[in-house]
Amino acid sequence: MQIVVLDGYTLNPGDNPWDGVEALGDLKIYDRTPDEAVIDRARNAPIVVTNKTPISARELAALPQLRFIAVTATGYNIVDVQAARQRGIPVSNVPVYGTDSVAQFVFALLLGHCHHVAHHDAAVRAGRWQAAGDFSFWETHLIELAGLTMGIVGFGRIGRRVGELAHAFGMSVLAHDLSTPSPPQYEPFAWSPCEDLFARADVVSLHCPQTPDNVGFVDRTMLQRMKTGSILINTARGALVDEEDLAAALHAGTPAAAALDVVSTEPLPADSPLLDAPNLLLTPHMAWATLSARRRLMESTVANIRAFLHGTPTNVVN
Repeated sequence: MQIVVLDGYTLNPGDNPWDGVEALGDLKIYDRTPDEAVIDRARNAPIVVTNKTPISARELAALPQLRFIAVTATGYNIVDVQAARQRGIPVSNVPVYGTDSVAQFVFALLLGHCHHVAHHDAAVRAGRWQAAGDFSFWETHLIELAGLTMGIVGFGRIGRRVGELAHAFGMSVLAHDLSTPSPPQYEPFAWSPCEDLFARADVVSLHCPQTPDNVGFVDRTMLQRMKTGSILINTARGALVDEEDLAAALHAGTPAAAALDVVSTEPLPADSPLLDAPNLLLTPHMAWATLSARRRLMESTVANIRAFLHGTPTNVVN
């Protein structure tokens, strides 16, 4: 059975081979696929694997051989799952693979703002420490996390892990989730309405899925609720944040800083207002991409395809 991978480079830039998938069928891998080439490349494939290459209702209508879509990610908004369901095509994602990697990256972003390590490394190499003449030298405000409040919007697997790490740093934790699942064992912890969380937290970290109802919910009104000196972190989905409003808010000084690993259009356009915003750390959607996480992702994708071939598809989202 033919299996086509539309954007294989993301998962395997050379260190994470597709051997497990290749053992399941006649495999064709494309490093990247432009939107206009999806139909041609997937035309004869019963199984298509995609990470971020969109598969819309138009593509689905033009692919009568298609029987299964494997998404090599947790988020699956790049596939029109309703159109796929209407055609009897199951879509499977990988719900658990990058929890620790993403949570770790949240604190890489946060600690980067707290200590500006790269900045001070550059200062030492440029001779500014030597010129200062003091045994201890710093050029930025330094922040201790203990005693601050972490606000987490979306308290699923990743959000919970971020909460555990925040607690380990001595932070209080506020969380907002539509389902209010069982609370964690540590304290201090409290559930919070979203608006109140933005007003009370020193750090707000987004971990909710993107839905039609929450696109751009972090807008000027929500940002104006944030405390002086607060920090916004987004490692979830870029479209959760109104980027023009965030750029304006950073110019105004509230929040004091932000860190984004995701943006609404990826790669980031050259005319994005974010590029001129002060106190903003931008990274290229890499929080998930440790080798350990990508290996788990590959293993789960193999399991999803194997389950479909056995007639019992798993992790079906539609």
